[in-house]
Amino acid sequence: MKNFFIVLIMKLFYIGLKILGKNGGNLLGKVAYDWNRNIFKYFKVDCPVIAVTATNGKTMTNNAIGYTLKTADKKVISNIEGNNMETGILSTLLKNCTLTGKIKADFLVFEVDEGYVPVIFKDFRLDTLVVLDFFRDQLDRNGEVESLILRIDEFLKTYTGNLVLNNDDPNVARLGKANPDNKNVYYFSVDKYKFATKNIKEAGEGKFCPFCNTRIEYEYYQYSHIGKFKCPNCDYGNNEIYKLATDVDLENRTFKIGDITYKTRFNSIYNIYNFVAVISCVSLYNIETSYIKESLSKFVLNNGRLEEVTIRDIPTIINLAKNPTGCNVSLRILNEDNDEKELLFVLNDNLADGLDVSWIWDINFDNLNNVKRIITSGTRAYDIAIRIKTSGFNESKIEAYLNLHEAVDSLYKTNTKKYVIANYTSLQPTRKALGL
Repeated sequence: MKNFFIVLIMKLFYIGLKILGKNGGNLLGKVAYDWNRNIFKYFKVDCPVIAVTATNGKTMTNNAIGYTLKTADKKVISNIEGNNMETGILSTLLKNCTLTGKIKADFLVFEVDEGYVPVIFKDFRLDTLVVLDFFRDQLDRNGEVESLILRIDEFLKTYTGNLVLNNDDPNVARLGKANPDNKNVYYFSVDKYKFATKNIKEAGEGKFCPFCNTRIEYEYYQYSHIGKFKCPNCDYGNNEIYKLATDVDLENRTFKIGDITYKTRFNSIYNIYNFVAVISCVSLYNIETSYIKESLSKFVLNNGRLEEVTIRDIPTIINLAKNPTGCNVSLRILNEDNDEKELLFVLNDNLADGLDVSWIWDINFDNLNNVKRIITSGTRAYDIAIRIKTSGFNESKIEAYLNLHEAVDSLYKTNTKKYVIANYTSLQPTRKALGL
């Protein structure tokens, strides 16, 4: 009865929020979770539950999975707003359940913060877990990446559902061995693309085999530590691949799996991995290829995730980057574009960003391709400006503004193509300053 009344009160609370024009974010879940930490057990779900976790890319992948399933005429409930901790997912469930906790849908699809997978799914059904990548991120909150991986590995020791893993990330591929009795492990991979390198160009993790401690060897790096690897001692990394992307053509925004060509609206190797994960996941549920091709050709995730817009008649690309790898991927996209361009980099150090911004020294600003000017802003505008200066970029071409609107006005004094990189709490203020 306690859970019944919690749900009832939260439903009434939500009606009140909607009258006020508010969505509530994770507020409903926070209140309900404070009242009963075992409330996840109350919900009754008969449909498959899919979860996507990673350091980078989980919002894109989660929403693309949901979009693909909807394209196939499935009813999907998902936390597309990105509230991905236990309170955010609980809010989504509360908004969509009956008073008795029943949830009617064809699929539940959740983006889940990587630190909260063991918390949520110890009491809630999970049928498919998709894991994309692990990088250093918010060390003051998450700790070192190894401790995070070990927590998920411990959870997976008793998990027997579908496990969809990025075989090109040694931090992720290792999870396939967490439970030797789980026969539902599926690895995906992306073949070498045009800008892959023989040597690592950015900061990376997972240099040693987690099973025999031998230094792993790479045939090539796609970005950061993502690439084709294996352990020369125990052959770790040599797994059977469920879905392999080949013929990656970023200029035409296409790739192939088998003899099927997929077209997307994104031109980044980073997103090719996300979409191969999407294909791997929905294929487990026999979604027809025609629906997958249609959805990937139309899917966009604006709101600052590789958002392509025109501002003041000038092409502008905006991307969220909240850790070194996210920033390096954004700069890689910038460098693969030969057009003349200017960059706005906005960096905050609010609590949600992580108070420690020493990670900016792992961003690779060397040899920026045809970048004529860089504007910096945010609470740490001068820190990131100094970091860029020490990389060798001409200091006379760096402008720092604590006031974001002044930074945007300076950026658009010229007609040159623009790139905008913003971290977590700076993203929406930046989009607002840009007039979006």
